[in-house]
This record gives sequence, structure tokens and C-alpha cells, in this order.
Amino acid sequence: MLDFIGGLGFQEILLIALVVLLFFGGKKIPEMMKGLGKGVKAFKDGMKEVDTDVKVEATEESKKD
Repeated sequence: MLDFIGGLGFQEILLIALVVLLFFGGKKIPEMMKGLGKGVKAFKDGMKEVDTDVKVEATEESKKD
């Protein structure tokens, strides 16, 4: 599931989270997460749009043949 983090253990992740909390502060983190969520949603919507466009083009191509 979390293969992308490699060999990071719980202590390392906790330390990183603590540094981020100290660096950005408690008020800024929810704003950042909200922005991240909007970005992920926009990416997913874009992927759905591309998928729909590909299906429409494939349908149009099959009708031509």
C-alpha cells in the first residue's frame, strides 16, 4: 500500500509530520490539505474527461468502419 515511502518507519514519518507542523503551523496545514484535495479532485475529473473523450472517439471510429 505505501510502497512509495520505501524504508521509512513510524518514527521517521512521525518526525517528518512534526517538522511540517512546526514549519507551517497548525492553521496552515488544513488549508494546504484542502488545496491538495481540490487538486486531486481536479486530476480525477480530468482523467474521467479524457476517458470519456477516448470512448467517444472509439465509438465514432467504429461507426465509420
